[in-house]
Amino acid sequence: MSKLYSVGQFLCRTYFRIFYRVKLIGVENIPSNGGVLLCSNHIHQLDPPLVGAFLKRQTRFMAKSELFETPILKGLLPKLGAFPIRRGMSDRQALRTGLKLLGEEEMIGVFPEGTRSKTGELGKGLTGVGFFALRSNAHIVPCAVIGNYKLFSKILLVYGKPINMTPLREEKASADEATEKIMEGIQQLLDEYHK
Repeated sequence: MSKLYSVGQFLCRTYFRIFYRVKLIGVENIPSNGGVLLCSNHIHQLDPPLVGAFLKRQTRFMAKSELFETPILKGLLPKLGAFPIRRGMSDRQALRTGLKLLGEEEMIGVFPEGTRSKTGELGKGLTGVGFFALRSNAHIVPCAVIGNYKLFSKILLVYGKPINMTPLREEKASADEATEKIMEGIQQLLDEYHK
């Protein structure tokens, strides 16, 4: 974990503890080593810092390429380990970067829907996440963010148990099928913990 990331993580944790009532469930489900693909629903722009703030491992987030064009973020995001993806098209460079990082036993954070949900309901996942799941030996961990980010309200952050992708890898399943299985894992967490 880089020093800058560690400082940023501390600041994010402090922010979330002051302004929200964050409850964590299943942090022990994050493998301590090996490649990890952390797949979360996406309801707010604060999801990335929240999802990574309380973990012992650095999360390398895949972020929309537009963020890397803004004056402050274009220098900061790469230093925090984030890497860009062009939305709405097949971005081979992003796919290569993701596979390389997973092969180097890094943890990547992705939001398979590709954009924030306007309704809070889980949308359809994009096939890139299934591609990563099938082409790597990474642990696939579903994650659910439940809450509305109103100041001082409760936000539930749930990390599920890793999804067993071995059968799909052995069957040479499609990226669509793998994505669907991952989205089902996220939906199960939303169904179980959303009250």
